[in-house]
Amino acid sequence: MTEGFGPPSTIRLGDVEITRIQEYAGPSTGTPGILFPDAEPSYWSDNADWLDPAFYDAASGTLRTVLNSWLIRSQGRLILLDTGAGNGKERPYAPVYAHFDNPYLDQLAAVGVAAEDIDVVINTHLHVDHVGWNTRIEGRSWVPTFPRATYLMPAADVSFWNPLENPRAPGDGNQNVFEDSVRPVLDAGLVRQWRDTLRLDESLVLEAQPGHTPGSSVLRVESGGTGALFVGDILHSPVQVAAPDVNSCWCEDPPRARSARRRVLGEAAERRLLVFPGHFGGHSACTVRAQGDGFAVDGWADLGLI
Repeated sequence: MTEGFGPPSTIRLGDVEITRIQEYAGPSTGTPGILFPDAEPSYWSDNADWLDPAFYDAASGTLRTVLNSWLIRSQGRLILLDTGAGNGKERPYAPVYAHFDNPYLDQLAAVGVAAEDIDVVINTHLHVDHVGWNTRIEGRSWVPTFPRATYLMPAADVSFWNPLENPRAPGDGNQNVFEDSVRPVLDAGLVRQWRDTLRLDESLVLEAQPGHTPGSSVLRVESGGTGALFVGDILHSPVQVAAPDVNSCWCEDPPRARSARRRVLGEAAERRLLVFPGHFGGHSACTVRAQGDGFAVDGWADLGLI
């Protein structure tokens, strides 16, 4: 799938530089009712004035999605947060992510970064569309794409998605993901599993916020009097800003996912933090404010439109 790409776009938060690396932008295969079953059906059309075209196609009634990675330069290190779907992966129960042939590494090269330059890879969680470029095919084997990097993975997700520890029923959308995108980097000795919190440097801290998955996590950025939260799929769509109790169909523990989302949005509103979800189109990141029983988008990041 190579429908659309935006060029890499960069902003700074204090001494931290953040560059959006896009793997895909285009239609989502699921309808709003399937992907967000908790949402009122009228939400999308009632909010089409600001959801269309970045998040919703009002003419067809379908959603638009993106797969973003974030390249973070902090204190002399190159950190890549979330790695999309990857190329050439067999995904029998998630066909939208199967057999990609996307120029993801060219997107990195466009900002002067080779795979060998990455120091740290962060997987906010281990869903199919956040770990794919952890590995690439070499001959007939999956090998680490970023051979010098330390891969930071939530220990709870490593255990949860390991089919030897937690066998899953046929039809699971994450089938093959552990085998082709997690196990090879574990076997290469490149993975550091973590729990609760992990400080990367003076500006960056990883924090567990389970619910969407058991190991779902947030990367906190604090630098130069500014701050941000990279929230992975705790916040998957703008519908969840206005209605934070709405879960996506992929949330493994719905009550905890709702609690995590409210905590993250509440802190972001109170402290004026920039929020970076994994799948927002448009300007990709936003600030929020409290509004009624939920929140509202207060402003968008200075990142180019996609």
